Amino acid sequence: MSFTIARTVEEAVAAMADGARPIAGGTDLVVGARHGKSPLPDDLVAIDRLDDLSEIRPGAGGHHVGALVSHARLMTDPLIVGSYTALADASALVGSPSTRNVGTLGGNVMNASPAMDTGAPLLVFGATARLVGPGIERSVPLADLWTGPGSTVASSNELLVGLDLPAPSERCGSAYVRLEYRRAMEIAVVGAAAGVTLADDGSVASASVALSAVAPTILAVEGVEGLAGLAPTDAAVKAAELASEQASPISDLRAADTYRRHCVGVMAKRAVDAACRRAGGESIPVPVNRALGIGAVS
Repeated sequence: MSFTIARTVEEAVAAMADGARPIAGGTDLVVGARHGKSPLPDDLVAIDRLDDLSEIRPGAGGHHVGALVSHARLMTDPLIVGSYTALADASALVGSPSTRNVGTLGGNVMNASPAMDTGAPLLVFGATARLVGPGIERSVPLADLWTGPGSTVASSNELLVGLDLPAPSERCGSAYVRLEYRRAMEIAVVGAAAGVTLADDGSVASASVALSAVAPTILAVEGVEGLAGLAPTDAAVKAAELASEQASPISDLRAADTYRRHCVGVMAKRAVDAACRRAGGESIPVPVNRALGIGAVS
């Protein structure tokens, strides 16, 4: 095995072009190897010292979150908590405290698990992935990035350097909730994120909803434009119906498909409700799961 420490993005990309796989926190790569899911790659390139990838900074029409920003930082960063609250909700639920301290947003995104917590909020926000390869940089909407469980459109020599988040609108709020059986080291049985903008009269002006763990990739719910004009309570009920109709879950050791289909509707309803409450000015602490008693109690 060879191990290279990259000092620049260009060095990392060059190593990847020669067959190395990037590693930062290693919370997916190392654990997967220990559990026998896949062996460690023959060649690794460490990217954890690329300081530019650890920044959260203003961008054109929004903000840029570097691929190396940790979940622990995302759950407390004032900008994320204030403007992209669903992402803070999700980051606060990732793994254990030790995992959140070393695990990165970029690793979560590129692992491409349909049960990832941060994916649904990012899809709701309309996030775009910024990929850098040898002599080229391109932006890919997250809706187009994931192609299936564990797979993306990125080539083996492209490095995710960050995600671009559009600027939030006025009177908007967001939330992410998930069904879980226990708090620590758990992944979502089902999860739902919602982003809502309210009109001056308190009705829903626009909304977006995305689901985790109920399809081969994170699923953007279609038809949510029909929530416009509805009162928040009615919008939450309609979102639940749409989520249950469009989910295509599997049965596994954690839940049956029929149970997941029902529960994802419940989670979508709760996510829209919490997003509307936040959009209306109510302060609901991060994460919503803990603040409202959703999910596991211990």
